[in-house]
Amino acid sequence: MKDCKQIAAEWGLSERTVSALCKSGKINGVRKAGRFWQIPDDAKKPSDGRISSGKYVKKSEEKEKKPLPIGISDYIRAQADYYYVDKTMLIKEFFDKKPLVSLFTRPRRFGKTLNMDMLRVFFEISDEDTSRYFKDKAIWKCGPEYREQQGRYPVIFLTFKDVKFDSWKDTLDKIGALLQAEFGRHQELADSGRLAEYEKTYFAKIINGVASEVELTSSLEKLSQMLTKHYGKAPVIIIDEYDTPIQEGYSKDFYDEIIGFMRNFFSGAFKDKNLTYGFLTGIFRIAQESIFSGLNNLTVNSVMDDEYDRFFGFTGDEVRSMLEYYDCMDKQSEMKKWYDGYLFGSTEIYNPWSVINYISKGCVPQAYWVNTGKNEILEDVLRSATDDIMQKLHSLIQGEKVVARIDQNVVYRSLSEAPDNIYSMLLVAGYLKTPKKELQADGTYLCEVSIPNREIAAVYKSEILSHLLQIGAVTRTTADRIAESLFSNDYKKLQKAIAEYMDKSISFFDAGTEGFYHGLVLGLIALMDNQYEIKSNRESGDGRYDISLLPRENQYPGIIMELKWKSNLSEEKLEGLADEALAQINKKRYDAELKESGIHDIMKFGIAFSGKRVCVRYSN
Repeated sequence: MKDCKQIAAEWGLSERTVSALCKSGKINGVRKAGRFWQIPDDAKKPSDGRISSGKYVKKSEEKEKKPLPIGISDYIRAQADYYYVDKTMLIKEFFDKKPLVSLFTRPRRFGKTLNMDMLRVFFEISDEDTSRYFKDKAIWKCGPEYREQQGRYPVIFLTFKDVKFDSWKDTLDKIGALLQAEFGRHQELADSGRLAEYEKTYFAKIINGVASEVELTSSLEKLSQMLTKHYGKAPVIIIDEYDTPIQEGYSKDFYDEIIGFMRNFFSGAFKDKNLTYGFLTGIFRIAQESIFSGLNNLTVNSVMDDEYDRFFGFTGDEVRSMLEYYDCMDKQSEMKKWYDGYLFGSTEIYNPWSVINYISKGCVPQAYWVNTGKNEILEDVLRSATDDIMQKLHSLIQGEKVVARIDQNVVYRSLSEAPDNIYSMLLVAGYLKTPKKELQADGTYLCEVSIPNREIAAVYKSEILSHLLQIGAVTRTTADRIAESLFSNDYKKLQKAIAEYMDKSISFFDAGTEGFYHGLVLGLIALMDNQYEIKSNRESGDGRYDISLLPRENQYPGIIMELKWKSNLSEEKLEGLADEALAQINKKRYDAELKESGIHDIMKFGIAFSGKRVCVRYSN
């Protein structure tokens, strides 16, 4: 008989994967001796290459199923050639409320561009009969008052989602190219008998790419005026991801230039004289910068509002229908843990990008959404974070809730002025949810916030590690050694790695308080794989331990850490303080909680700090 470690080496798998295969009955002839699996010498490796996250075998009839629309933002193509989650009732809800200008703020990759393209196809005058793209959708069953609005209006459609450049010049050139393409979609204006010659001259400047920056700032308003004259009805204006170039301007030092441009660009376009309806999407409402100054007709729909709450992202019912269609209902629980948990208004929402990637890749749980681009927002947050904020971020990673004030009008540069605005930015960007909220008299919310799901927890861990690496607090080798030592139950290696980490961390920072060191240790262990449930400052035995790591699988030991700090200690007294911390674990019976959970293999660490020095004591 062989153990998991030996089989893992033979099959080219991780030890954890082999243990999971034994537990799920996928390896014949295995048996358990105490906490360890014994595997026959002649055991065969399961044939499914995706065994690490459960069996998902495609059936022959699945070849006829529609593919999932990964990265498809073209409505006509998405609804015809792919599995399409019908969001056309957004149109009905809009017509029932009839706001003149609507701003939808949602995290990236939550279907904003696809929904805006759906609105474009619905509203836009076209030579073809575009009603056929809606006749089998929910909106078509809602009555003639909705159907008769289809295909009746000229439409201006711009998406800024790819305007990501390092300089203002390149950004302006890209915006000019987008406007050139959109003017080109309306070539009927070039020869229109209803336009004056100066308007046609202006139109030609945009088309030929020779317009000045000043002329570009008024291009949206001018195009709206010309379309109104030509068609005898004002257009629908749709601006998707309007704040993407603004985010780039903040991080690449052309913030003032892009804010000034956008303020003039929007100011004249969204007035009611040459506008039927206006739609904008983005992550933030940048109201404090007066981009929408003068727009008293703007209705903002954010993640805090109940209106339109089910139209961006997937609801639970939509996800269940998708799982049923692709014959993977057995993955419902796993998907919920990884990709559910967002709260838009009062509706629980799944991350749509992650859901479709999860199913299309054989139901392998990974951090799909967080790998779609750089997480500049979280990077900015970490650069601005105080010690108190870092400790709260560590608490969030442990699954705890944190009380925070949420201001939806927050802007980037407010981070340096008021670091607590971090939570507002993380919420609207998709890194937090609000299980509990109370509207305050000043329009802000007092909220309990928490991390939505496992996927977002993964990005917190990754970004915090990157942050520590950037400031020199810990090397990747040290972090990897800690994870490896836990995985292989190498206690001596683990002790050495923790001591190395402490030494390097404290050598960088000035002397702190015990709370500072506590947060530092939590930052390290939060980076470990999903092997442990991490708890901090909880009651156990006859007191409150500092840090406890409860193993998620029996093959790992439990871990208790007690931290102490005093200034200006000699080496001898520092060692004594570490001994005192270790003795306190036994005296106060901090391991009681672990033992009650059936864990009896427990590693105990007493860790003492004094200025830039650290001493670690260990027992089991």
